[in-house]
Amino acid sequence: MEGPRYPAARARAALLEERFARRAADAPGGSSTTPLPDARAIEALIDAAFWASLLREEGYAPEISLAYLPPEKAEHALRLAAPLPLDSRALAKLAPAVERPGIHLGVWREGEALVVWGTTRAIPTFSFVVEVLGPGLLVVKHRVRDDSVKFENVAVFEGDRVKLLSRQPPVRCDPPDLLCSFLAPDTASEVDSTAVLLRLAVSMRAHGRGGTLLVVPAGTEAWRESIERPIRYRVEPAFSELGDALAREGGRTHAHEDVARVVEALAGLTAVDGATLMTDRYELLAFGVKIGRADDRPRVERVILSEPVEGDVPSVVSPLELGGTRHLSAAQFVHDQRDGVALVASQDGRFTVFAWSPREDMVHAHRVEILLL
Repeated sequence: MEGPRYPAARARAALLEERFARRAADAPGGSSTTPLPDARAIEALIDAAFWASLLREEGYAPEISLAYLPPEKAEHALRLAAPLPLDSRALAKLAPAVERPGIHLGVWREGEALVVWGTTRAIPTFSFVVEVLGPGLLVVKHRVRDDSVKFENVAVFEGDRVKLLSRQPPVRCDPPDLLCSFLAPDTASEVDSTAVLLRLAVSMRAHGRGGTLLVVPAGTEAWRESIERPIRYRVEPAFSELGDALAREGGRTHAHEDVARVVEALAGLTAVDGATLMTDRYELLAFGVKIGRADDRPRVERVILSEPVEGDVPSVVSPLELGGTRHLSAAQFVHDQRDGVALVASQDGRFTVFAWSPREDMVHAHRVEILLL
């Protein structure tokens, strides 16, 4: 490598080498089939991706994904006759051809140098992947399972800040199943409730308008105490297409596309001013609803705030410190409706899951946007 170095890449390379090796060794058959990079290769991949993220190609910022594997480990690989050097300018020039989701630039050794040998859509579980999401913003991740399209984030590089994700919730916290699925997606199937809500969260964040999704127990009416009347966009009968699509997904090859389509449609409703209301059986009840404080309930003054990164220490803060009235109303809803969960997307990309913590006897605000990148 020539030119300036990205200090964060060198500082974290050895730790990431150890983490990937441990994850692969812990999984049955993982360590014997997955090519893993050493610290030097990790540093080179992250360094090249970082400097490429700061360049522009015809006015556009690069969006690329680098996967460390030899071409023979990639199914249906597109191979270049003359591999390209792993440098930032070469990556920026290739970016327009590979910016669509699911396409990775394959990187492997040629002699002592790392080169880009082509592209692939299929990579082994635990293969080291670096994705460029924006200027100075990188995510290190790996596939969850061979039979899954999901990826698990391992670290996020943002300028000189690096966050290593924790696979375990803080000891003093008792997060909902939703957050547990975020922290350990390999434990959730493609169609269970936590996986579906994760897909909704990603889509809510992607539309960039901000929004709130309230998830309440099916078959109860207690949530009405916390919703202002009249409900302008009430749905009757409840819209159950997401649940129906999930039931079909287990039995039909192409039903996954049906679920994705409904998820996008429901996430789009959260862009309407107000909150979207859905049961834990995926029945849409209303959207654009206004959250109010239930009768005789105190105002929520404090919440526990945590982020699933190593070294995070949960703190007690005012809900207004999290982002304004949208976050305050979501915290109030969960404070009053303790069986409910509120997912809140901010326009700036932040994402918070509010859930009641019986252990702390307080609303817990889980900042999880780092898991949705």
